Amino acid sequence: MTDARLFSSGLRAVVLLCFGAMLAACNGLGGRQAPPPVVTPPPVVQVQPPPRVETPAMRNPANFYTPAHMAGEPVVRVALLLPFNSPRDNVRALSNALYNAAQLAVFEFDNAQVLLIPKATGGTAGGAQRATQEALNAGADLILGPLFAEEVAAVAPLAAQFNVPVVAFSSDSAVAGNGVYLLSFPLHEDISRIVEYATLQGMTSFGALYPQGSYGDRARAEFDRAVSARAGQVVASTSYPASSDGMYEPARRIAASYGGGNFQALFLPEGGAQLKTISPLLPYYDLDPRTVKFLGTGLWDDPTLALEPPLHGGWFPAPPPEGHAQFLTRYKRAYGPATPPRIASLGYDAASLAVALSTRAPGERFTTAALTDPDGFAGVDGIFRFMPDGRTERGLAVMEVRAGGAVVIDPAPTSFRPPVF
Repeated sequence: MTDARLFSSGLRAVVLLCFGAMLAACNGLGGRQAPPPVVTPPPVVQVQPPPRVETPAMRNPANFYTPAHMAGEPVVRVALLLPFNSPRDNVRALSNALYNAAQLAVFEFDNAQVLLIPKATGGTAGGAQRATQEALNAGADLILGPLFAEEVAAVAPLAAQFNVPVVAFSSDSAVAGNGVYLLSFPLHEDISRIVEYATLQGMTSFGALYPQGSYGDRARAEFDRAVSARAGQVVASTSYPASSDGMYEPARRIAASYGGGNFQALFLPEGGAQLKTISPLLPYYDLDPRTVKFLGTGLWDDPTLALEPPLHGGWFPAPPPEGHAQFLTRYKRAYGPATPPRIASLGYDAASLAVALSTRAPGERFTTAALTDPDGFAGVDGIFRFMPDGRTERGLAVMEVRAGGAVVIDPAPTSFRPPVF
C-alpha cells in the first residue's frame, strides 16, 4: 500500500471516530436526538452562451466572372435578373426593354468598372433561385431585379447569405425588407398622393370601383386607409369581374349609389383595355364625369387615354413627365422607334443607381446606409428613396387627362422632407 493510500485510510478513520463521538454526546442530552443540520445548496449559476453573430457566407474571388477585357482591373459586378425566357410574349418584351434601359444607363454614365451580368429567371421562384445562385457564384456585388413578387421572395434569402442587397422591380411591399429594396411605382404611394391632392381641393366623400382579385383588394385597403387618414369617407364601393359583360351591373350599382351627389369623386384603380371598357359605362348610367371627379393610379399614365372622353378631366399621380420624355428620346435613338413599356425606365434608374454608388470605396458602395440615404436619388422618373423597410418613396406629380394629352396640375416635389418612422 502506498503512502497516499495509507494517509487516506487514516484520515477516514479519524473522521468516523469524531463523528461517532459527536452522536454519543448528542444522545446524552436529555435523551433527545438533535435535528440534522440544514444544508443550503449552492446557488445555481446560469451561464448564458454568447450571442450568435451571423456573418455572411464567404465566396471565392478566384471564381468570380471577369471578362477578358477587364482582366487585372477592379470590377463592380451588378447582376440583372429578369424573365427573359418567360413563356409569355409580353413578359419577354418587358424584360428586354428593362435590360436595354439598364445597358443605356451603364453606357451613358461610362464607368468602366461596372460589369452588368444578365441572368434569366423564367418568371418562376425556382428559376429565380437558380439565376441568383449563378449571379452570386459570378461575384455579384448587387442584384437588380427580379420582376415578380414570388421571384423576389425566392431570391432574398440566398442573397442575404452573402450580404448582397437586392433592388427589385416588384410593387408588392410584402416582399420588401431584409436587404430587399423595391424600385417600383408602389400602389400605396399612388393612392396616397391622389387622395391627398383631392382632399386639398375640398373633397371628403368618395366612391370606388375596384377590379376583382388581389390587386383590387390591395387597392381597396390602401384607398380606405388613405381616405380615413385625411378625415374623408368612402361612402360607396363595389367590384367588377374581368369580363366586359360582367362590368355592366357593378357600373350601374355605383352610379345608383351616387344618387345625385352622394360622393364627390370616384376612384378607378384600373388601366389599359379594362379601364377603357368600364369608363364609358359610368356616363351611360348617368354618372357624369363633369360633376364627379374620376381619380386613377399610375396605370393611367398612358397617352392613349387622351382618346377616351369619359376620362377627360380625371386626375392621376405620375412621375414628372419631362425626365421620362427625355429618356424615351434617348432610348429610341439607341434601340429604334418602338416605344418601350412604361416601366422600362426602372431598368435605367436601377442601373444608374448602381453606377453612382460604385464610385464609393469597396466597403461603402451598396451598404444599407448608402441605399437608404434620406436625401434620396434623382432618376428619369423623378426623385426616389428607399426606406429602411425596403419600400420606395417617390416624388409624384398630379396629372389631368385632356384631349391633347395629360398635363401637370400639381408638380412633383424636387426634394424630400425628413422621413417619418
